[in-house]
Parts: sequence; C-alpha cells; structure tokens
Amino acid sequence: MDETISAAARRIAEAGESPPRPARDPVNLPGIRGWLEAIGDTNPVYERDGLAPPAMVQVWTMPGLRPAASGAADPLRDMSAVLDAAGFTSVVATNCEQTYARYLREGERVAVRSRLVGVTGPKRTALGEGWFVTTESTWSVAAEPVATMRFRVLKFRPGTAAPAAGPGAALRPAIGPDTAFFWAGTAAGELRVQRCGECGALRHPPGPACPRCGATKPEYAVASGAGRIHSYVVHRHPPLPGRRLPVVVALVDLAEGVRMVGELRGADPDQIRIGAPVRVEFVRLDDEVTLPAWRLDTPAGTPLPPWELAVTPTVVISTALATRDFQDVHHDRDAAVRRGGKDIFLNILTTAGLVQRYVTDWAGPRATLRGMAIRLGAPCHAYDTLAFTGRARDGAGGERVVTVSGRTAAGEHVAATVRVAP
Repeated sequence: MDETISAAARRIAEAGESPPRPARDPVNLPGIRGWLEAIGDTNPVYERDGLAPPAMVQVWTMPGLRPAASGAADPLRDMSAVLDAAGFTSVVATNCEQTYARYLREGERVAVRSRLVGVTGPKRTALGEGWFVTTESTWSVAAEPVATMRFRVLKFRPGTAAPAAGPGAALRPAIGPDTAFFWAGTAAGELRVQRCGECGALRHPPGPACPRCGATKPEYAVASGAGRIHSYVVHRHPPLPGRRLPVVVALVDLAEGVRMVGELRGADPDQIRIGAPVRVEFVRLDDEVTLPAWRLDTPAGTPLPPWELAVTPTVVISTALATRDFQDVHHDRDAAVRRGGKDIFLNILTTAGLVQRYVTDWAGPRATLRGMAIRLGAPCHAYDTLAFTGRARDGAGGERVVTVSGRTAAGEHVAATVRVAP
C-alpha cells in the first residue's frame, strides 16, 4: 500500500505544474461582502475601493459544492483521491503560507496553477495515521502573478488516533542521590548548580565526581537565574502527556557559565531569538516536584490588544460557506464526529481571515499585507472561545512583522506571522 501511494505521488509530482484553472466567477462585490460579514471584518476599504481582502485569494478558485466535471489536473485533488482509495479519507489543513504581490480588484478573473511538492508518510499523529500532502500554487490575472501559496494538508485514517493521556500522566523527572539537592532547591525557589568542594568548578547536570579534578566532594552554589538562549526547539507534535502544545524547550547559557535545559514559557515561537535574555521561574508540578522554566526577560515588540471570539456553530458554518469550503466536517456534526472530531470546526481559510482581521484592526484600514504564514494546531470547534494575542516588531525593508497566537481551552489553534507593508 505504501509503495502504491509513493508511486502515485512521484507520478503526480513529475507531471509538474498544472495548466491554469480559472475561477468560476470574476472577483465580485457580493462575494467580498459575504466574506466580510462572515469574518466580521468591518474594514471599509475593501467595499469602497473594490478590493478583495488578501486572505480571500484561495476562495475565488475553490471548487464549490458541485464542481464542474473537468479533465484539468489538480495535484491536491488527484493525490487526495489516491489516499481516499487507500482508506485515508479524513482531511485537515495544517499549514498555509501566502505571499501577496497585490490585492485583487473587482472584475478581475483569476486563475491558479498548482504543483505537488511532496507527500510524506505514513505518520502517527494526534488525529490518526496519515500522510502529509504539500502543494504550491500561483494565482495570476492574465499573465501577471498576484499571489502564491504553499499549502499542506494531513490525510488521515479515521479511528486510528492514540488515546489521550490524562492529566496525571505528566512527564516527571527522575530524582536520585546526585540530583536531590537540585530538586530541593527548585522547591525552595532556588536554582542550584553543583560546585566541586575541592576545586570550585561548576557543572550541570550534576554527577558524583568532578570532571575537572576527579574529587567526590559535591557542594552547590545558588545561581542568579539569569541567562541567554543558546538554542531551542519547538515541540508541536506528537502530544505530550499532561502538556498543552506547542512547547518551547530552550538550552540556556547561565550567567554562571553552565548550560541548563527547561521550558520557555509565555513566548510566541516566532518571537524567540538566539541570545535573547531569559530569567528562571519555578513551576510547581505537584507536592513533590517543582520544575525550573524560563521566561523572556525583555519580550520583543509591541503587544497588540487581545481579542476574543465566541466560535458559535453559526460562525463555523457561515465562514465555511463564505470561503466556499463545503467539506462536511465544517457544517455536519455527525460527519465531523465520524471523521474523528468532536464537533464541526473552523477551516483554515477562515482562520487566515480572522488573523488578517486581527492584524488590520490593529494596523488600520490602509494597512497593506504582504504575506501571511499560518500554522494550525488544536482544532477550533463550535462553542470554543478563540483568544488572539500578538506582537509587532520591525522587519526588513521597513515592514512590520506581526506574530499572532490564537488559543482555545484545548491549546494553540493557530500560530501566524503576518508581514505588513511600511
């Protein structure tokens, strides 16, 4: 089966870019108005100037509820059909990166060309066993490219998700004779670093003998808790027992000259920079264990006002219709549950629109977006509350770079980076 899927992926990828697939309709004001109403975007520029919101670019070439029969190649559709036949019938978008050369104008007819970039799998994910399919698309008006997109979806087999771990299954450190002093320190709000009682050398992690002089006379010093990020990783998948993803784990150079690993809390992954100053904080896991963690000492950028959206079933369904996405998991609760969800949930086109709305509400109606990268995490279901936060910083060429996080009670739904023209 894996060989059949891989062979199909090679065949579709080798076919290269598809012929242009024209939009069913020109860019039109009723379509723009419907999208604005569903997203809740009150920016007057679009209707007044006859411009389509940039996050709508994919909407114009969506196949619709009853796509017309066509022999034109569509790499995502063709690869999805192969995976459907193999039993990977459920789909969820995971990543979307768009770049805008200019906004589309009312009356223009856009066409899209696409190619298959890659298919990887089978992978075990929180939703189930599946394959990641990545495509690249370019939208053009006549011969003028106006936008590009790199898009990734997960095609997974329903009913193959691993059972979720309960809150009592949180990862715990191993505490032994060599490390007991360290964990006693964290419980007391101290960051203790082992020091050799013979030569005074500091070391971490602790051990029974000094690596410099070989003495077995361990003592400890209390560190200041200040340091700088030496390196870091962002853990997004698979789920961790008792943790809300994503989790950032940082390797920190302490001011005392040793390195220590711990979670970096309260920072958007896109804000993090090597060398950024951090300070320790202590997180009580239970009555026996307190973990050291890190927090950025000087968060970068200007914070955006927070925004919360109550995601009602009406929001989920109306935005799916406005984005011309008729996948059943966005309007049919029974189908969503049958395909592995707990309820209907937002589609990625809607999430992109909400991120755009959040940024332009802050930046002002005349703000021009140059690009947006969206990464989805936990699904946002009907009856969730989606809470947005963001920070803006200066980017290259005078652009403003805005990092956005949208969270629900289940975790981070979206992490986005938006580039705003100067």
